[in-house]
Amino acid sequence: MKIYNSTKEFDSIEKNSIITIGTFDGVHIGHQEIIKNLVEDAKNNQGQSVILTFFPHPRIILQGSINLKLITTLKEKIELLEKTGLDHLIIEPFTKEFSRLTALDFVRNILVEKLKIKKLVIGYDHHFGRNREGNFEQLQEYGKTFGFEVEEIPAQDIQNVAVSSTKIRKALEEGHIEKANTYLGYEFMITGKIIHGRGLGTQWSYPTINIQLEETYKLIPKPGVYIVKTKLMNQEVFGIMNIGIRPTVGGKNQTIEVHLLDFNDNLYGKIIQIQIAYRMRDEQKFSSVEKLVSQIKQDEIRARELISRGIISF
Repeated sequence: MKIYNSTKEFDSIEKNSIITIGTFDGVHIGHQEIIKNLVEDAKNNQGQSVILTFFPHPRIILQGSINLKLITTLKEKIELLEKTGLDHLIIEPFTKEFSRLTALDFVRNILVEKLKIKKLVIGYDHHFGRNREGNFEQLQEYGKTFGFEVEEIPAQDIQNVAVSSTKIRKALEEGHIEKANTYLGYEFMITGKIIHGRGLGTQWSYPTINIQLEETYKLIPKPGVYIVKTKLMNQEVFGIMNIGIRPTVGGKNQTIEVHLLDFNDNLYGKIIQIQIAYRMRDEQKFSSVEKLVSQIKQDEIRARELISRGIISF
């Protein structure tokens, strides 16, 4: 997959571009269905599959949504898209100036002139252009004018619920990790740097790694205790993660701590990617450290049981 930092970098000569457009936050199963169709279509027609996406997220620029948290960081999104067989990924810087392009200008100046589009594959209820004025019917008219085909992929449903990035964000914020993972088609991940903490876990014989997220806009699931998994030094490693403020020991700031099962090595300063598989319970405030440690032991017993039964697996 070739990556371009704007449409200006994309050399479209003889690429026979079959394109889809969107933010693709989470690269969930609905996105995956669109991309699958895109890639297959390109192969069947001796073309090149192209995704045009935007960064920062348009809502952050247009609505000043500084509190908008995203399912995937840009790096994670690229990593997920690389697995799809896509030929080209264009990451267009989203600005207020770009947002003022009319639907016609966007189609003519970007899709036709710069990207030399042959076919556009879009998801259900797709809108584009200034004030989201462009829609599927309008695209079909532009297609006739400028000589490209338009295909709409129906919404991907699970249990009669149309999958969307918004619904996945809501599931994560409410702690419904398994529902979110079903919608994503993979386990929600967080990526960050391992930093030093207060060392309390080591004192309790439950050493933890503290994870500092790479990007501040990354969504963090509802505070609580989760079973997670990761790969370290070519080894598959399970762990128990706590997201929260650690109220029993007077914590005030939210942290992400992971106790790795059956793994003990110096990881400080390394980048780690954690996959969140299962939510065990809410974070609690205990009346004593002893009761907290007792609960941590119970969490480990339960986690190991779920892993041994294959309920949580790689």
